[in-house]
Amino acid sequence: MREVPKTLSIAVTTPGSSGPSGAPSSAGRQASLEDIHLDQFLKTSNYEDTVKQLDIYYGIVKRQLLRFQSPITGLFPIMSTDHEVGSVRDSVYCAAAVWSLYQAYRRIDDDRGKSYELGQSTVKCMRGILECWVKQARRVEVFKQRQSNQYALHGKFHLHTGEVIYADEAYNHLQIDLVSLYIIFLVQMITSGLQIIYTQDEVAFVQNLVYYVERAYRTPDFGMWERGSKYNNGTPEIHASSIGMAKSALEAINGCNLFGEKGASWSVVYVDIDAHNRNRSIFETMLPRESSSKGVDSSLLLTLSFPAFASHEERLVEQTKHNVITRLRGKRGFKRFSRDGFLSKLEDKDRRYYHIGELKDFEGHECEWPLFFIQMIIDGVFKSNPEQIEEYQNELRNCLHTDVNGDPVVTMYYAPDGEGSYVRSPSQTLFLWGQSMFIIAQLLTAGLLHINELDPIRRYLPSYNRPRRAGRYSAFQGKAVDDKYTRLRVPAIVDGKEGTATDLVVQIVLIAESQRLQAMMATYGIQTQTPHEVEPVQIWSSTELIKVYQHLGVNSKVGLSGRPGRPVGSLGTSKVYRICGMTVLCYPLIFEVSDFYLYRDMALLIDDIKTELQFVGKYWRLSGRPTVCLLIREEHMRDPQFKEMLDLMAMLKKGYCDGMKVRIGRLQNLISSSCIEHLDFVNQSNLSYNENAFVQINHEYIGYQSLTDVPKALTYIEQKTSLDHFKHKPTHEIIEKMRNTESIYCLCQLWGILLEREGANFEVNGLSVNQALTQLYHRAGSLRYWRAVRYCSSLLHHIVDSISPFITTVLVNGKELTVGVIGQKETNFDKPMTPAEIQNVMYTTVQPYNVIQAVLQQEVVLYCGRLIATNPSMFRGILKIRIGWVLEAMRLYLQMSGQESIDLENLSPYQVRILLQKVLTVSEWAAEEKLTTLQRRQLEGCLCRVPKHFYNKIWEILQRTQGITTQGHLLPTVPTLTNMSRGEITFSLLVEETLMCIDCPERRQITVELLCIIATILNRNPELHFKQALDIDDILSEAFAMYCKDNNIERQNDNNMTPFYALYYTESTGYLARAAVNKVLQGGALSTLDENGFSNGGDQMHDETCHVS
Repeated sequence: MREVPKTLSIAVTTPGSSGPSGAPSSAGRQASLEDIHLDQFLKTSNYEDTVKQLDIYYGIVKRQLLRFQSPITGLFPIMSTDHEVGSVRDSVYCAAAVWSLYQAYRRIDDDRGKSYELGQSTVKCMRGILECWVKQARRVEVFKQRQSNQYALHGKFHLHTGEVIYADEAYNHLQIDLVSLYIIFLVQMITSGLQIIYTQDEVAFVQNLVYYVERAYRTPDFGMWERGSKYNNGTPEIHASSIGMAKSALEAINGCNLFGEKGASWSVVYVDIDAHNRNRSIFETMLPRESSSKGVDSSLLLTLSFPAFASHEERLVEQTKHNVITRLRGKRGFKRFSRDGFLSKLEDKDRRYYHIGELKDFEGHECEWPLFFIQMIIDGVFKSNPEQIEEYQNELRNCLHTDVNGDPVVTMYYAPDGEGSYVRSPSQTLFLWGQSMFIIAQLLTAGLLHINELDPIRRYLPSYNRPRRAGRYSAFQGKAVDDKYTRLRVPAIVDGKEGTATDLVVQIVLIAESQRLQAMMATYGIQTQTPHEVEPVQIWSSTELIKVYQHLGVNSKVGLSGRPGRPVGSLGTSKVYRICGMTVLCYPLIFEVSDFYLYRDMALLIDDIKTELQFVGKYWRLSGRPTVCLLIREEHMRDPQFKEMLDLMAMLKKGYCDGMKVRIGRLQNLISSSCIEHLDFVNQSNLSYNENAFVQINHEYIGYQSLTDVPKALTYIEQKTSLDHFKHKPTHEIIEKMRNTESIYCLCQLWGILLEREGANFEVNGLSVNQALTQLYHRAGSLRYWRAVRYCSSLLHHIVDSISPFITTVLVNGKELTVGVIGQKETNFDKPMTPAEIQNVMYTTVQPYNVIQAVLQQEVVLYCGRLIATNPSMFRGILKIRIGWVLEAMRLYLQMSGQESIDLENLSPYQVRILLQKVLTVSEWAAEEKLTTLQRRQLEGCLCRVPKHFYNKIWEILQRTQGITTQGHLLPTVPTLTNMSRGEITFSLLVEETLMCIDCPERRQITVELLCIIATILNRNPELHFKQALDIDDILSEAFAMYCKDNNIERQNDNNMTPFYALYYTESTGYLARAAVNKVLQGGALSTLDENGFSNGGDQMHDETCHVS
């Protein structure tokens, strides 16, 4: 039998340990990874022993991996017995294993051609995958605009021809993590010196792969296990593992030259830093969850450790790993996720999808995968944790057997047989992914491969500890924030050795639109520059930068256009760009004059500037300082609130903005310390002459000395008048009314009636309806008459700029959104949507019932997205943010605070945002503002806010009843408990849906209180259960009857229970508890649990039946 190296029996010397005599072991290392230099490590103590061991591994790689590589495409199958289907994921891992042995061989002087063969086998595989995908370039082009399975790159191809083997409808090809995994290893291998990318066409294609994964944060996919949601019903969902892989891929490939050291400027790949940041923040927000249906998933081990190392937030990483280990680890491996039916003995292999309710059957029958023991060994090596390595090596030893050649084989999976033992996967076939990981782990633990050789780009290190990449292109050099600094508002940079914190400085350039504006600002001590003064540097709009980026990745031969027209975000506009010899600085999106009216609100702009600076300072991850350009326009100067803008500038001049360090200076002085990005892909011929810089306004008179000289915009006030009755009048009467009215709001309504009746092109006095509404919109905007502005904006079908990312932010925080008018059908946003889809929803489900709310609800969606990113605690207890009900809460608060005369629809956008924050934080100020219990219940009921662990309590109630019924709506015990699991969001949403059937917000809130009381009673009396469904209305009615009896109130009917809803919490709890206990005694049953479930046991009742706190 062939000699097997010591490590293959898993009896290895772990890194950092030594032999019996204290001398270095031949398979070990001389010191810990922290104390050792790579050069020292490479001097292996016994050269011949190393060569001998490597040769043994070379034989194993040849027999177990390369033997099954297609000689034509270079792809690998999943199983060694499969001769048709080549799998991209398994091919990448096989290539990684072959490459890792190539890396190990490079320290040997004479390897007799083995190193070259291994390197070229790796190149063949990676190029084989690339060629299969290049054939599908058309899909990438469409996918950039519409992310769906229909246009996804395939994950399976014919093993030998590279042709499509599964049609889109026959297989779940959309796997963002798969493309990201390929990108990560592509960069690792190129960095190690392999030549994988040959031509400019291939460079363009890889650049487009970056666009493909950039929107992982808003793309529901089928994930690492290729099944989507755990129900296996063909539904994709947003997966943390996919977003994490994409985030790592974007970091890895940013500024990478695909031709290696010999590359030119046009072979460099660029990454949108804002897309990276969205993926990073959303990934870390989702952790430790994997997705809506999967609370915990072993795929996160591969994402947080080798190969992706997607996060270096230690606390978050450890919490997620701990979750996976405690909940999914078994005797023979890790389960992929709970209730995973794949390959279990109960799964019907002839059906692609599961039936409803079938998932419950797989509980306790999930297969266990030794692959994850190997993953934990590799993780232990990277963390220099000998105990972890030894623990999982001992576990893995039980999962190994040898093949006919005497080589060790990792069992693919173990399926529980339901009787306490396992059925092993067939031993005559190799699971190539598992074997690949095993070979990598063995090379590491044997000391034949250093972690820096397996990870040349040092992904395992936090970005601030990675070697600084010299060159012309920006690089991620992130900041570390130690736990002791998290209390600081200023983002801290923690030095790896000393643990000291330094502050990032955000550089600010103030650009005035004209000299007279500059002169006026100077009288207040604020120094600005005009566009002429910053020359030769040009000030551009970010939309001009979008046009430039559209030339990146263009290739007509392959059929690829450049970067999609996605906006450049706050981080992207904080770089200084060199384009064709020009130096360019872009101003942020908040200064863009857009169709939507928010830009007209000065108070909102001031707040946005503060938020922008905080955001840039908090999330900047590049080398060099961010430089933010603040534009001051003449129209700002005329705004009544310009004084507040001057106050902000004065604060910035002092060097701080809400705790963030800032530095205002002349642009020429700040450039040397800025982050500079060279856009070398642009040719002069690409630049059209319409790339106009921001133009200075020149005036003959520049005599404004102070704000008192500046003509102010007028403040417009008029009574709100409804002209709904004109909808039934003939057109000539409407036109006559328009001629005789001065009221802007009345004109808006009249033009709106004509728009609906005659269409946008109908003309009155040579003016089309559309033109008239646009003129009215701008006139109302200059007068800050917000009711009319919103009405016109809605009729013109405007949509908030960049609304999609804000909706996605809400979704990945575990919330959902609905829009719609109360009493009408609501539309649920449970997955990311494109701006066009959002616009369609707003103007088909909201506008027909309330014209202004079609835009007002967009505003609130935008503010919710911003708030949840910075203050997620505001939304605690709210599962579904129902925008119509949020607006109702805002109206109620205006009434409660004595501001009934204020019309919500006429508040400025900034006032709407402040009012939203007010109602979301009701618990913080309710006592201080002396809110009554009724008022508080009304506000919390509108938001449908529930206490901590509420949905867990409902699960426990359902286990002891036949269901819960309220307002004619039943939440049944079966199939709810069989189809769902306690912790999944789908169950919580079902409960929330039941609560929303209650129309009255205060009744909704008191129902929540009642359910908590019932849960407490059942929890303290485990012998109780209900024979039939729990009737909430019945219990509330009985509690109200008790209250009326105790207070000698004549009970008319249950339609007006306001006095009961107004009771203090302590009083209402007493009545609710008594009514609940009475219900238990009437319709409940006392029982003991036997093997058949609950059986009656009436004699078990005792005095402690209802201890309710």
